[in-house]
Amino acid sequence: MGAPAATQVAAVLKALADPLRLRMLSLLTTSPDGEACVCDLATVADVAQPTVSHHLKVLKDVGVLTSQRRGTWVWYRVAPGLRGAVTTLLEAFAPAALDTAAAAADAPADVDAALARVAERLGDRFPLLGADVVLLTVRESYAALARTGGAADHLVPVAQRFAAQRLADLTRAAAPGTDARPHVLFVCVANAGRSQLAAALLRHHAGDAVVARSAGSAPARHVHAAVLPLLAELGADTHATFPKPLTDDAVRAADVVVTLGCGDACPVLPGRRYEDWTVGDPALASPAGVAAVRDDLDARVRALLADLLPPTTARPEETAR
Repeated sequence: MGAPAATQVAAVLKALADPLRLRMLSLLTTSPDGEACVCDLATVADVAQPTVSHHLKVLKDVGVLTSQRRGTWVWYRVAPGLRGAVTTLLEAFAPAALDTAAAAADAPADVDAALARVAERLGDRFPLLGADVVLLTVRESYAALARTGGAADHLVPVAQRFAAQRLADLTRAAAPGTDARPHVLFVCVANAGRSQLAAALLRHHAGDAVVARSAGSAPARHVHAAVLPLLAELGADTHATFPKPLTDDAVRAADVVVTLGCGDACPVLPGRRYEDWTVGDPALASPAGVAAVRDDLDARVRALLADLLPPTTARPEETAR
């Protein structure tokens, strides 16, 4: 190794020696979209934003982080070529990662205790993953939903549902074959209309024969009011329906990923089937237009379902139609 390369390695190791920087890297690598801004990191780390900015600059100067300005905010990510190495490093320093998870529950102690109870309950459902992973996922899920600003009055139970979905996705990835049913992920920008409707339609037509998920690249605070009655007609529990951030775990667990106007926000992984549906946005439509969007999605979902399941595995009422 030449002198310049050795100097660079030494600089990187020195930059990573700070526990606070490890906590920041842990948040970045485990956040749903793999990125965060200074305000997110300051909230989780419980330090002032200028302090966070200083540490981010150090990590960026040695090439560990990259940044991108979008509007008035600068978003930070782990450099693509170093993601594997950073993940390995954080796994070797598991206590530091767990400290980040504890801080991620940026709320009073009673909420942190409630999240611990949620993790204990979910741990019984997902024993394969281990208690540490379950607790980390619960706290990350709470923090991710808190950033959207929605469901503030019942965030803990919503975080429990979101965490349960993520843990199911993690289990499928960790133990292939545990759930052989086709998994379909619908992704739009806000996860407040089209993707919610598409997932509800697939559940309505397929029952338990297919697992339907939905997510948003930039989730809204609430599901569109015009869409809620349509979801209720399809048997969805509208009180349990909420916009969810897109996670890599959901994509890894999916067999089919359907995007609806979210551009390149969805990661492309090998072995998945990808479809892009051009469908109107119910947020901009009249009542008749919202119904037309539903009918368009219904036809597309039926065609997808016929391709995913042979007639003998579909529900009797569906095969009769």
